[in-house]
Amino acid sequence: MADSRAARARACDTIRAHGGRLVDLSRRIHAHPELAFEEVRASAWVADFLERAGFVVERGCGDLPTALRARHGRGPLVVTLCAEYDALPGVGHACGHNLIAASSVGAALGLAAVCDDADLTVEVIGTPAEESGGGKIRLLECGLFDAAHLAMMVHPSAVDVLRPCLVAATTFDVHYQGRAAHAGGFPELGINAADAITIAQTAIGLLRQHLKATDRVHGIVTHGGDAVNIVPAHASATYTIRAASLEDLETLRDRVLRCFEAGALASGATLTVTGGDRPYAEVRHDDEIAALYRAHAEALGRTFVDSGPLVDRPLASTDMGNVSRVVPSIHPLIGINAGAATNHQPEFAAACATVDADRAVIDGAMALAATAIDAACTPAIRTRLLARTRPVPA
Repeated sequence: MADSRAARARACDTIRAHGGRLVDLSRRIHAHPELAFEEVRASAWVADFLERAGFVVERGCGDLPTALRARHGRGPLVVTLCAEYDALPGVGHACGHNLIAASSVGAALGLAAVCDDADLTVEVIGTPAEESGGGKIRLLECGLFDAAHLAMMVHPSAVDVLRPCLVAATTFDVHYQGRAAHAGGFPELGINAADAITIAQTAIGLLRQHLKATDRVHGIVTHGGDAVNIVPAHASATYTIRAASLEDLETLRDRVLRCFEAGALASGATLTVTGGDRPYAEVRHDDEIAALYRAHAEALGRTFVDSGPLVDRPLASTDMGNVSRVVPSIHPLIGINAGAATNHQPEFAAACATVDADRAVIDGAMALAATAIDAACTPAIRTRLLARTRPVPA
């Protein structure tokens, strides 16, 4: 087995040597935001970059045109780096997925330089539609993570957090069908679908006092009528619910759906619920691997926040949680000096294309690569990871 210190140094030197190109990749993705399942340019840029670096690249994996897998090495331990690159509607890369993609590519370059010495295989899986659509869940279902023994990524944030509280979530659409009528002349002939949503939202508001502190319910009305003088015959809303675990999420879903059923019962409208069949699971951080990451990130001058809102309360949800339930995983947050801005704000999008964000790309890549090398070269950890026998892709 290789000396981990020498392998880490060689990996980090490789990442630094490609630093300018990694920053350019991050900036290009940031400048051309693409929504879920539409990341045509971003996925192509990632694939091209890795192909030029000598990786074997598969494009359009799992029947998702913007998914990819790139692989290097022949070792039995498979380290998987997840690259996200989808953006948000209206605010672009306000979650910093441009940094995620570039840091995962950078870490892969570093590991590729030491694959033989560390006796590992490194792969990058380009995962579309994290913000909506659950690309990783679809790729799990089609077996793209079957070979992985360890899955890793870093996510930009205002500060560095080792184990952010990332909870389970699901999103679904509700549709009410009523009956149109003249709102002034013959309102008694109508069945008001918009009233059904109002009743449901009132019921949800009353439900909140009985929810767990880790539960969240939030949504928007997507259609509430067509004209003020027509009783709305159709109304729709999209809602997301979150809970500490998939098991808690199922309980919460039943309670929230009863609120929507109440809207239908009271108004006379017919309720249809669609979606929500691929819930995001809570992230299960591998404590041993996370400790390695922390040590290497701190060696780069990073300081972790160990208490406060980003640590002690439900923060957000990600389909990386589904990966973490079947593959040992880490999902730390890496700070980009965003000031008072937080993820999903326009100001955070601007912060994701700055000198501090560029530094996070390189720091994240080096910390991930060093973590993987230590895991591969520490006998107890390596044995634990390899005990999860998974078929290596041909």
